[in-house]
Amino acid sequence: MTDPQKDVLFYDGLCPLCNAEMGKLRRCAGSKLELQDIHQLPEDAQLPSRDELLRSLHYRSADGTLISGLDANIAAWQHTRFAGLWRVLQWPLVKPIAVRFYQFWAEVRYRRLYGQGTP
Repeated sequence: MTDPQKDVLFYDGLCPLCNAEMGKLRRCAGSKLELQDIHQLPEDAQLPSRDELLRSLHYRSADGTLISGLDANIAAWQHTRFAGLWRVLQWPLVKPIAVRFYQFWAEVRYRRLYGQGTP
């Protein structure tokens, strides 16, 4: 289970692209970020459904705040020296485009790995 003193990024451990990004994040992030494979979570975890977790990244801060999608990705990368590069995605003119791109990619990724139904 996850450490309540750390921020946690929940990711799909069966996704090759997700695993590649988590490898980079793991090498760059400090000790206050935990990476948690969704497939290794206990069934009674107090989180959104497994299906919802698989559809996009989810990030839980140490204070319990849960965010998802592009914002979860940006939050996780704030634990690295590349934080400023990721914050560009939050600029008012950039964010709407970045969010749409992330949502499109997440949907395509989910369909390729799990089809239309629930995994």
